[in-house]
Amino acid sequence: MKRNNRFTFLILALLGSVVPLAVFAPFVYAHGLAPGLFMKQLFATPVSRFFAVDVLISAIAFWVFMLREGRRLEMKYLWIYIIGTLVAGVSLGLPLFLFFRERKMGHRLNSEAVSTTSR
Repeated sequence: MKRNNRFTFLILALLGSVVPLAVFAPFVYAHGLAPGLFMKQLFATPVSRFFAVDVLISAIAFWVFMLREGRRLEMKYLWIYIIGTLVAGVSLGLPLFLFFRERKMGHRLNSEAVSTTSR
């Protein structure tokens, strides 16, 4: 993937951390972390339950993919993407992982090209 395309993932990771946390900040300001109230409001309506369950399943699917793909590519520090997902959401964890995955794949392609030309 071209360098500019790869940085799209980095921009999305930045947006994926800033925007959700900015939306969550007024709740924290008003109530503190208040996990009980958070869960009550999260599951208060059918629409909010739909989004909550969708995001939870998406996060689990991302973690399964990330762990398998990360191990296949011998990526380090895979726990960072789990922490990012828990702190800000899939909107941070996924694009951050994709940025570093593309970077790792680019390094692999470059090293394979160098080893092929040096024969």
